[in-house]
Amino acid sequence: MNIEFLREYCISKKDVTESLPFGDETLVFKRAGKIFLLANLDGDLYINLKCDPALAVELRERYASVIPGYHMNKKHWNTVFADGTIPDKEILEWIDHSYNIVAKK
Repeated sequence: MNIEFLREYCISKKDVTESLPFGDETLVFKRAGKIFLLANLDGDLYINLKCDPALAVELRERYASVIPGYHMNKKHWNTVFADGTIPDKEILEWIDHSYNIVAKK
């Protein structure tokens, strides 16, 4: 997965905006004004995704490249390193999950 593919996937979703509110190194995607994904633009790609707390713990236990959300609420956010150890299809499912969580609030 690369940032171009990730960006196209996110902006293709309904009611999504992108911005750089934290500086030029972090791309933020929001649905209806609520953040569902943050992606670094400097160095190796990693993303922060909102996640159901029980699933967040399960994913951290299953994958070494999933850790508690960097600079985020550790209960509700995971950081996912796009290092090729997790299939893109699975990461896209997690993006959808994050997108759907913020829609419910």
